[in-house]
Amino acid sequence: MPPFALTLGPVFFHWPAERLADFYRRIADEAPVDRVHVGEVVCGKRMPFSDPCWPDVIERLERAGKEVVLSTLAAPATVRERRSIDELCGDGRLVEINDITALPARSGRPFVTGPFLNVYNEVAAAFLAGHGARTICPPVELSLTAIGGMAHARPQVEFEPFAFGRLPLAISGRCYHARLHGLHKDSCQFTCEKDADGLAVDTLDGQAFLAINGVQTLSNQVHAFCPEPSALAAQAVRRLRLSPHTCDMVEVAGIYRALLDGRLEPQEARHGLSRLDLPGTMVDGYAHARPGWHSVAAAG
Repeated sequence: MPPFALTLGPVFFHWPAERLADFYRRIADEAPVDRVHVGEVVCGKRMPFSDPCWPDVIERLERAGKEVVLSTLAAPATVRERRSIDELCGDGRLVEINDITALPARSGRPFVTGPFLNVYNEVAAAFLAGHGARTICPPVELSLTAIGGMAHARPQVEFEPFAFGRLPLAISGRCYHARLHGLHKDSCQFTCEKDADGLAVDTLDGQAFLAINGVQTLSNQVHAFCPEPSALAAQAVRRLRLSPHTCDMVEVAGIYRALLDGRLEPQEARHGLSRLDLPGTMVDGYAHARPGWHSVAAAG
């Protein structure tokens, strides 16, 4: 069976520059991942804090043999933010496009699409492939079977299911963190930094519901899709994406690497993940064409 690749997606949360630098140093030295995304995806206001650390992070990752992808904003709102996307799209490295307005600046050169783009069928996949998409991370609510349908139809493109992390569900024009603290979005005081994995939100009945991260809505639970390698191969899927959290991501990557190499059974992989300090309970419903909050593997 051909080898499978692992990707570490971009950090969605507002981590201090020191934390980002320490995190990526350890990823470079210890994590068995093939590709690492860097860059701000959620909120352009955070970029002045994180941008200065990226050159050193990129150099360290590439020196360690990792392929670096430059991730771009999912909902650019200002001229400055759109200009930053255009500048990143001119880089010689792979770029992740999370907003379709970035396509003209990158069209014709290889790129990755993030889970924020609406790629729900092979026609959309073919359109993006025609403009240079090398890897597509489909929307998180698609099942493995649905992704496999696109992968078989477009064998020249890698399809990269979102396998681990709180699911990115939506980006808004409103900042939930600012509103929670009685602040305006323009004077948010970067309160999202207080919640390094996002802030869990319950319903009025006290039921775990969602998580907020500035302008982003995520799942409250942690998606932990641990498939058999043969199931991935049957759907022409050769790569999985992990999303960074404050838990031990080197250990997470090690578990998924062992799973994809056939050294761990799915049940063992889930057990290993459950022992980590995850920000929510584990679910995998979307991957099995069920509601996202279901834990199909656990029920089986």
